[in-house]
Amino acid sequence: MYLADGRPAPATSDAPGGRIAGGSRRAEAAVPSTVLVLGVVSLITDISSEMVTAVLPLYLVAELGLSPLGFGVLDGVYNGVSALVRLVGGRLSDRRGGAGHKAVAAVGYGLSALCKPLLLLVHSLPLIGVVLAVDRTGKGLRTAPRDAMISLAAEPATRGRAFGVHRAMDTAGALCGPLVAFLLLRAAAEGYDAVFTVSFCVAVLGVVVLLLFVPGRTVPGRALPAARALPAAEDTAGRAPAGPRTPVRALLGRPQIRRLTACAVLLGLTTVSDSFLYLALQRRLDLPVGWFPLLPLGTAAAFLSLAVPMGAIADRIGRRRLFVAGHLVLLCAYGLLLAPFGGGAALVGAVLVLHGAFYAATDGVLAAATADAAPEDARGSGLAVVQTGQTAARFVCSLAFGAAWTAWGDRTAVLAAAVGLALAAALSARLLRPVGPATAPNSPSEHTP
Repeated sequence: MYLADGRPAPATSDAPGGRIAGGSRRAEAAVPSTVLVLGVVSLITDISSEMVTAVLPLYLVAELGLSPLGFGVLDGVYNGVSALVRLVGGRLSDRRGGAGHKAVAAVGYGLSALCKPLLLLVHSLPLIGVVLAVDRTGKGLRTAPRDAMISLAAEPATRGRAFGVHRAMDTAGALCGPLVAFLLLRAAAEGYDAVFTVSFCVAVLGVVVLLLFVPGRTVPGRALPAARALPAAEDTAGRAPAGPRTPVRALLGRPQIRRLTACAVLLGLTTVSDSFLYLALQRRLDLPVGWFPLLPLGTAAAFLSLAVPMGAIADRIGRRRLFVAGHLVLLCAYGLLLAPFGGGAALVGAVLVLHGAFYAATDGVLAAATADAAPEDARGSGLAVVQTGQTAARFVCSLAFGAAWTAWGDRTAVLAAAVGLALAAALSARLLRPVGPATAPNSPSEHTP
């Protein structure tokens, strides 16, 4: 698909349309080796984590008998606790410079790996909540440093593509994880125990790959030739020094970071978690319990297919525009869940494809947009600020959606989320609209509020 290429590109600017001839065309399509290795780490780790995620809703609701509200609390913990430590991970990695990114990420990956076998030992709601909280603490620690390494290794003009490649590899693991869980549940007498044990072994392998093959210090992407240099507004946003000890308040003082964070929070408040979406789909169609772990495969397959193209589109038309548009795709998925017509395989396929397209258009795209706005020496902190706002908002959404489901039923809860998402998308489009005369997507009007 894409190959790593560390060779400098010849700086010839005579090609038509301002493109660079010869080797730089290859460099434009290349993805740094650091991005590829981090993609492998994420692929392995996602096999492990998605094995657990795929069976967790049924394990908690069917096996342990939790109510939708109880599951909403645990789901909120699972998806929201990382918000409490993402800023810590970003700040710690920035304080130690480039080498700190790998060290903090390794701690996060290792912490999550250690939690997998603990699920074999705990069976009460409070203890399961503690284990899930520790697991998500590991995820919170590693996410911002990992994304900082990706953004620093990639050239600014192709960050969307670099994140797209990483997210595609990450999603390949998400595609394999539920399939492995499905096979283990069918083959093993103690299916859940087998899933948790295999998940632990795979997670350890991911940590080993990170420690052995990811460079200790990320080298920022080489400077672009003059003919392809980014506009001053974008380059300044991504490279202006801020100091590794820049406080969160100073980062939020940057208009681009502040607006991205506000929109991530608004949209996160109406983004129903994957587990609830799959439960709503299973309830509507009355799917057999044994087939439930396969539902994430549809999302992962669509995400895998679209992540790289969406990243390239974001580089071309504007990352913030695509981020908002991706939530409109999710709104369409909500609409299908509420539609009075249809059903069967067609409805399942359509909802899962839209769900995967939503992630392809928003996950890595938001990280790339944030990297444009955050200074290099505070890149981890900048990414953590936006990601913390989004994750905290999704935590609140899980609690509210679980309460609404318990009180009014799943259809009313989905309807409320759909109305909220439509309003949040409209407001976000206004907050992130370009300022100034209409220009090309990568012009200053795209990147300067």
